[in-house]
Amino acid sequence: MHAALQNPWQLVIQSQLVGSGHVECAAVLRRRDGALKATSLAYQPSEELLRAISVAVSDPASAREHGVQFNGASYTCVRADQWAIYGKKKTGGFVAAVSGQFIVFGSYSSTMSPAVCAECVEMLAEYFTKKGK
Repeated sequence: MHAALQNPWQLVIQSQLVGSGHVECAAVLRRRDGALKATSLAYQPSEELLRAISVAVSDPASAREHGVQFNGASYTCVRADQWAIYGKKKTGGFVAAVSGQFIVFGSYSSTMSPAVCAECVEMLAEYFTKKGK
């Protein structure tokens, strides 16, 4: 195991998301308050990103209509519903999938497959849902 992995959540994020080769960086947020539970190695999401994702998940209709903005970038929502938010811009995008207690966030670059990123992120959220989390 990598020495920098501080908790089991990081191992899951690294192996299941970043390890796919189609998730650039990832995070797990607590759904009720947007608090950060864990991130991929060396990834430090901004407070603005955490807030924007939490707001988009709580109001997908607004996210779909207005898009999602954080870190100086504007993302067009190509999917926004009670289960997931997909945002894209010219050079990449993100997927945020929801379980009962958590939001799983993953970003992808222009050289990665958005569909594989979505599959990985949604599978982890589904796993949490099946575990009652």
